Amino acid sequence: LAKCVDMPVNWCEELGTVLSNDEVIDGKSERGGYPVVRKNMRQWVIDIPAYAEKLLEGLETIDWPESTKEIQRNWIGKSVGAQVTFKVDGHDDSFVVFTTRCDTLFGATYCVLAPEHVLVDKIVSSEQKDAVEAYRKECATKSDLERTELNKDKTGVFTGAYAINPVNGKKIPIWISDYVLASYGTGAIMAVPAHDERDYAFAKKFGMEIIPVLAGGDVTQEAWTQDGLHINSEWLDGLNKQEAIDKMIEWLESNHIGQKKINYKIREWIFARQRYWGEPIPVVHLEDDRYVAISDEELPLVLPVLDDYKPSKGGQSPLAKDEEWVNVTIDGIKGKRETSTMPGSAGSSWYFLRYIDPKNDKAIADPELLKHWMPVDLYVGGPEHAVGHLLYSRMWNRYLYDKGIVSTKEPFQKLVHQGMILGANGIKMGKRYPEFAIDPNVLIEQYGADTVRLYEMFMGPLEASKPWSEQGVDGAHKWLERVHRLIVESNKLSDTNDGSLDEVYHATVKKVTSDIESLNLNTAISQMMIFINECYKAETLYKPYMEGFVQMFACYAPHLGEELWQFLGHDTTLTFEAWPTYDESKLVKNQVEMVVQVNGKVRGKFMANIDEDKKVVEEMALALPSVQAQMEGKTVRKLIIVPNRIVNIVVG
Repeated sequence: LAKCVDMPVNWCEELGTVLSNDEVIDGKSERGGYPVVRKNMRQWVIDIPAYAEKLLEGLETIDWPESTKEIQRNWIGKSVGAQVTFKVDGHDDSFVVFTTRCDTLFGATYCVLAPEHVLVDKIVSSEQKDAVEAYRKECATKSDLERTELNKDKTGVFTGAYAINPVNGKKIPIWISDYVLASYGTGAIMAVPAHDERDYAFAKKFGMEIIPVLAGGDVTQEAWTQDGLHINSEWLDGLNKQEAIDKMIEWLESNHIGQKKINYKIREWIFARQRYWGEPIPVVHLEDDRYVAISDEELPLVLPVLDDYKPSKGGQSPLAKDEEWVNVTIDGIKGKRETSTMPGSAGSSWYFLRYIDPKNDKAIADPELLKHWMPVDLYVGGPEHAVGHLLYSRMWNRYLYDKGIVSTKEPFQKLVHQGMILGANGIKMGKRYPEFAIDPNVLIEQYGADTVRLYEMFMGPLEASKPWSEQGVDGAHKWLERVHRLIVESNKLSDTNDGSLDEVYHATVKKVTSDIESLNLNTAISQMMIFINECYKAETLYKPYMEGFVQMFACYAPHLGEELWQFLGHDTTLTFEAWPTYDESKLVKNQVEMVVQVNGKVRGKFMANIDEDKKVVEEMALALPSVQAQMEGKTVRKLIIVPNRIVNIVVG
């Protein structure tokens, strides 16, 4: 899938390297903010479009956020349509366009080529040459995102050449414009301004003909972008959209002018950087212009030690300076090693496989270990990687699956996006706003690592973005101290269970277990807090319950957890202990607390069996000393019992 091609790339002179589209923000490098321009360079690329369909299919089998799946679907950008060949009037040349609406060919009134299209130099007229060159230089300073922005002002230059519309033989002008990209599709489009808003704006600005071919709307005012029966289309007139598309494709194929085609928006993955750091590409360029891979015996290819690691001006990697390393001979033919290195996304696309068997010097990993451990059960990471690392890893893994090296088609079965921890004022922490950043080292020095860890998980749902709070950190620290005091200083530990904590303990084990599995980490902590509150009320602490609590607690505060485990009499780590279990029968309430009111005021409480006989409840209420004190010298006028809740006594 790797190939070396001439292609327009994002070049950063200051960094001395090519950058991927996701490394360019507003025409500047993500790192350093240096200017980035478009220029043609020979680059190694990975043919990720060859895996487009498999990547789309795989999305249906994995448990990922639907929003992230949709981002990848849009990035891959599957389109079903047709390729149509346009001949250039007065030349032997032709060009191909891809369109999803070949049924509107009768409405095509001009064509647009990308400024970098190879045909431009061949067909540009002498009168338009200077204007075309000036426009191309201007386009070289713009990123793909800037060029294709829908709301920007439409710009372009006429080449002086005309294409022949294949369905009616009409001559239509050929323009170049920055909104057409050489790296997307064929680098050429047919424009049907009556039914496309961008084409309409372009045609209006430059005075191009607008011919409606779908009934509906008023194209003198705006483009008609909805469907309608075909008009002004000769043998397509009166047909609906699908009927017309099918008939047009049949006509194109029978006349050898075009064919049905599936197109993908995703482009080749630029797989070379002009930097020193990065995996060296194990390829040699021979004098006879062949590229050959080095032998397996020479792997792994190791980077040489250099005196100067700075990139060279003009696009050469620092490795080009080491002639002894670069110049090699293979089978008597001189050659030069590839001096570009792989991008950071190369290693990050398969590290999870190597983690399984990192010392294996015969393979990526032992096949049996790969079968046992893959796919990754849970991946927690940010959505900013949706069209970078997360997509590259899927493609890389699927390629290895097709080669029989790994046993699963997809690398990550479940994906969860964590929210961002914001500054106290709700602003994102980072290099742009250093004054709002929180230094974890300072917090750890002040509170300890367990406090920081616990508070981060208690702040709110994992997926939500949350503002930092100094008061919240302090509160988390105080709770840890409260747990420590209860177990170490209260002297309430007992080997005998008095039953007072049965319900809350088993409820806590059940909820914490469930919440950890569903990644509701904050609510698991809340339940543990409830348990500790009940422990403070209890007269004794049943030791097995406290051991189970400490096991759960240690997931959040591992250092204190281990210390408490040792205090409870263990001399080995709790890490390998079996997870605590709960008894469902203990979760069923057998008793309820009854409130007793005398003349509307609460005078006492008592425990009674659920749905206890009313006569028994009445006797228990009247037996309370606090109630008897209120009744002294008085007569019970009325006694009302609300089952399992209240006993209301009226005396006078």
